[in-house]
Amino acid sequence: MPEWTRRFDQRAGEHAHDSRLDAAAFHRNRDPILAIARKVLTLGEPGHALEIASGTGQHAVAFAETFPDLVWWPTDAEPAHVESIEAWRRHAGLPNIMPARVLDASARDWTFEGDDQPPLGNLSAILAINITHIAPFAVTLGILSAAGRYLKPGGALLFYGPFTRGGAHTADSNQRFDASLKAQDPSWGVRDIAEIEAPAARDGLFLAAIHEMPANNFILEFDRP
Repeated sequence: MPEWTRRFDQRAGEHAHDSRLDAAAFHRNRDPILAIARKVLTLGEPGHALEIASGTGQHAVAFAETFPDLVWWPTDAEPAHVESIEAWRRHAGLPNIMPARVLDASARDWTFEGDDQPPLGNLSAILAINITHIAPFAVTLGILSAAGRYLKPGGALLFYGPFTRGGAHTADSNQRFDASLKAQDPSWGVRDIAEIEAPAARDGLFLAAIHEMPANNFILEFDRP
């Protein structure tokens, strides 16, 4: 289990067998990310949003609360995360969060478990929070390819995380973080914005905005015209 998460049943006074995971980063990032999402996504407009690598599931709940007219489809490749997402979904009791799906985002053709499927080709948004730097670049390419096919016209793909600009880190802390990631797995690392923008263009997406975020992070907003 990642060091940045803990189970609720590990807390004193909590009920045993609570499989919800709690990520400290969620509490730091939630409000800044939602502030940008409110600018990109239209409140009150019905639709569907797919989240890649939903992790603990806490962001799915926060987004579903903020955008009650959007149906949220959380996904992850890790069984422990899928279990946590489901626990958060049950705990929140919101009608617009669908059951968590297992997804290999690097796959050319996305397939999902379960009977109900997200309406691929008619998605209002795809969200990928803190995934580009802690996964092989094939995952980012898979997300871009899918966004080009599955977002409806006017839909948006949002990448959140640290990025370099023009091949340069935006902070010394990001450079140290990048080195630590590559030491864990050479296929990981902080990506350059241009490295993502080029394949996005080939998939029919354009970089509509670069939103500067706290702690030297960014949200890259790719739109499908």
